[in-house]
Amino acid sequence: MKMTETTLSGVYVIEPQVFGDHRGWFFESFSEQKEKDIVKDTFVQDNHSSSAQKGTLRGLHFQQNPHAQSKIVRCTRGKILDIAVDIRKGSPNYRKWVAIELSADNFKQLYIPAGFAHGFLTLTEDVEIQYKASDYYTPDCDRSIKWNDPTIGVEWNIEKPILSTKDQNAPLLDDSDCNF
Repeated sequence: MKMTETTLSGVYVIEPQVFGDHRGWFFESFSEQKEKDIVKDTFVQDNHSSSAQKGTLRGLHFQQNPHAQSKIVRCTRGKILDIAVDIRKGSPNYRKWVAIELSADNFKQLYIPAGFAHGFLTLTEDVEIQYKASDYYTPDCDRSIKWNDPTIGVEWNIEKPILSTKDQNAPLLDDSDCNF
């Protein structure tokens, strides 16, 4: 398993070793033993998300303390632009973001530690993502930041994404009650 740190300290691209032949392929999607030097979290919940249409944008989402979540995200059908944004006040990377293309074909995963917002844009029709979370979903701690917050400046390369009501109405980071 190859783990490469992105331009944001603590955020890693994980590339598993894929074994393939005429029958198909096999890979370990997670190995606590192989990832223990970087991933210090205990994962307690697996989530699975489906988006039918290309241009669907989900995010930017996070959970507040005391139920902040680290995640390992992978795309198991289609292709996404996966985004992590550092929302830790006082961090040298505060408001900075990284974008990684994850797809069913490239097998890449993104490790996002607590203190980062997460979002993704579907680049194909019929997309599925799966991700591990280090804490349980807690509605009282669930938060969003506006996907096109100009103080963050994520380059989504889309003008009118398909959004949920929650994401349409999300506050700007400066107007949120983010407690990192």
